[in-house]
Amino acid sequence: MRVPAPSMRVDVLTLFPAIFESPLRQSLLGRAIGSGLLDVRVRDIRDHAHDPHRTTDDYGYGGGPGMVMKPEPVFEAVEALGPGSRRTILLSPAGRRLDQDLVREFAGESWLVLICGRYEGVDERVAQGLPAEEVSVGDYVLSGGEAAALVLLEAVTRLVPGVVGNVESLGPESFGADIGLLDHPHYTRPRSFRGMEVPDALLSGDHARIAEWRRQAAREKTRRNRPDLLEGDEPAG
Repeated sequence: MRVPAPSMRVDVLTLFPAIFESPLRQSLLGRAIGSGLLDVRVRDIRDHAHDPHRTTDDYGYGGGPGMVMKPEPVFEAVEALGPGSRRTILLSPAGRRLDQDLVREFAGESWLVLICGRYEGVDERVAQGLPAEEVSVGDYVLSGGEAAALVLLEAVTRLVPGVVGNVESLGPESFGADIGLLDHPHYTRPRSFRGMEVPDALLSGDHARIAEWRRQAAREKTRRNRPDLLEGDEPAG
């Protein structure tokens, strides 16, 4: 059987390639890679350090705690990927926060390069000179960019055609472009569990009633968990 050409190529540049070994073999990601829909390549930045100790960090100019990733190995790791149109992303807590709009934007690319930062940070000339877009997965600090790269990779690749089997399931999700709310609550069997009942509307068989319940429940969940998403959208009191 002829294997289809990958819809997207992703190169992950990291100091700790082993972190990706298991996640890239599991679930949707593993199946998409195994079926040839995705081409994900994990590369060790240390391969582009030229001293016996494979040094990739140094003290920061101006003093201060922690070490800074050197620019030379990162530049060489990216340049070693060869020519072609690609979008290069540096995972950094100082970057633009990843949201569903940005995820959809990245999903439209054919080639992404993800650079995983470590230590106190990455030499600013990486973002400036490659250039690389700085992207953050949230307003907190991780020990490195590997976990952030996996978050971005999973969010983006599930929008690549063919990765998710039932494309209808992508429509009404949280942060969907069509509703701008969190997803509505979901229920399955049993109908009654420890005194908690499935809402009657979901058992009615009335599609209009179910749709209306889901709209209202999504709005209520958004009001409870993420009221910031409703700012400017609430009726005047």
